[in-house]
Amino acid sequence: VYGGELPEEVEDADLLETENAKTGEDEAAELEAIKQKMQENEDELAKLRQMQSKIDKELTAGTEQTEATVNREEADARSIHVGNVDYSTTPEELQQLFQACGTVNRVTILTDKYEQPKGFAYIEFLEADAVTTAVQLAGTELHGRGIKVTAKRTNVPGMKKGGKGKGKGGGYYGYGGYGYPMMMPMMMPFPGKGK
Repeated sequence: VYGGELPEEVEDADLLETENAKTGEDEAAELEAIKQKMQENEDELAKLRQMQSKIDKELTAGTEQTEATVNREEADARSIHVGNVDYSTTPEELQQLFQACGTVNRVTILTDKYEQPKGFAYIEFLEADAVTTAVQLAGTELHGRGIKVTAKRTNVPGMKKGGKGKGKGGGYYGYGGYGYPMMMPMMMPFPGKGK
């Protein structure tokens, strides 16, 4: 027994321990790979949730903007523009004048940056049919001035009054501006010089 070969049973036990150790290492490595893959999936899920949240916020903001636009258009359909308003006219006087047309919801007299009236106002009614009645009051005198009454229009973003202008100036000695063709300086006579 001394110095001889080990019995087969002992060799098999050592072999099993070695295989179990390798299997344990393989299982630990496999378990670690699974944990890493799960962490990657959780990170990706967090990114997707963040993107979804951002998209939801944008959609909600777009819906609110659309609702505001619809509300503004609806309010504009119930409003009138009053021009040639005397500077001393008060909102109460305008309300009394247009009270016969329908229930006045709001009176706005526009002012400049110095709080001076600009000479026109907007009146919003509770009912849309009051606008047609109010437009018939055009020409009515208020503080000695004939007022102009029109249905309020809704501003469309990006639309400006008029188009491209020709601009002014840019010419030499007055030429070239206001639609005149630009002349070359050496072709033009200089005032006070020459024969």
